[in-house]
Amino acid sequence: MSVCPHVPDLPSPEPAPLGATCPECLAAGTHPVQLRMCLTCGHVGCCDSSPGRHATGHFEQTGHPVMRSFEPGENWRWCFADGSIV
Repeated sequence: MSVCPHVPDLPSPEPAPLGATCPECLAAGTHPVQLRMCLTCGHVGCCDSSPGRHATGHFEQTGHPVMRSFEPGENWRWCFADGSIV
C-alpha cells in the first residue's frame, strides 16, 4: 500500500453509508456489480465494472478522493486522486 496524502483529511470516524445500495443504479433500474462507499460523505456507488460507474462519477463530480469497498468481508480503500490502493 502506498502513502496517500488524502487519508489524514478523512473524517474520523468514517461517515455512515447514505444507503444500502447505489441510488443512481436504483433510479435507473440497473444492478450494481460491486459497491463502494465514499469516505468523505458516505455516498454508496457502484464500481467501474457496473454499467453506470457511479463511484467514479461521484469522485468526478465532488472531488472526494478516497472510497472503500462496501462489500461484506472487504476492507480495502482506493484513492481516485492518486490512482492507488491506500
